[in-house]
Amino acid sequence: MAGSLIFSPGPYHILSYGTLLGTTVFHSFVNATASFKTLERPQFATLQRAIFPVYFGMQTILPAVMALTYPGSRITAAGIQGVLDEANRWDVLAPIATIFVTGLVNWAYCLPATNAVTDKRRAQEKKDGKNSWDAPPHSQEMVALNKQFGKIHGISSLLNMFTLIATINYGFHLAARIQ
Repeated sequence: MAGSLIFSPGPYHILSYGTLLGTTVFHSFVNATASFKTLERPQFATLQRAIFPVYFGMQTILPAVMALTYPGSRITAAGIQGVLDEANRWDVLAPIATIFVTGLVNWAYCLPATNAVTDKRRAQEKKDGKNSWDAPPHSQEMVALNKQFGKIHGISSLLNMFTLIATINYGFHLAARIQ
C-alpha cells in the first residue's frame, strides 16, 4: 500500500498544502516580526529582499501543484478537471485560484515595484544625508518615495492576508473530506 501512495497525487497535494500554510503562517507572523525586531533596518531589508522572491514564488507555484494533484472525490475527477468541476467552484477552485493570483501579483508586480522604490529611496538617502525611516522632516522626494513604498507594501500585505485566508478556507474543505 505504501508503494502505491508514491504514485498517488494525494500525498503531494497534502504536502503542497501543508508547505503553503506553514510557510505563510511562519513568515507572516514569526519570521518577519522577529527579523524586524532583531535586525537593523538595512540588514532587515537585505534579508527580506532575499526571502520574498522564494516566498512569493512558493505562494504562486504551490497552488498550481495543488490543482494538478487534487485528489478528487466520489463525485468529481482528480487533478485540474476536478478543481474546475462546478461542484468544486467555491470550496476548491475559488481558494486555490485566489492563492495563485495573490501570490503571482505579489511576485510579479509588488516585489519588483517595492525593490525599485527601495533602490530610489537608498539613492535619495545619499542625496539627503538622512535615512528614509529617520524622523521628519524629509525632502519632498523622500516623502513621495516613502508614500509610494507604503502604498505598495500595504497592497502586498493585503494580498498576503488574502492568501492566508484562502489557504485556511481550503484547509477546512480538506478537513471536511477526512470525516
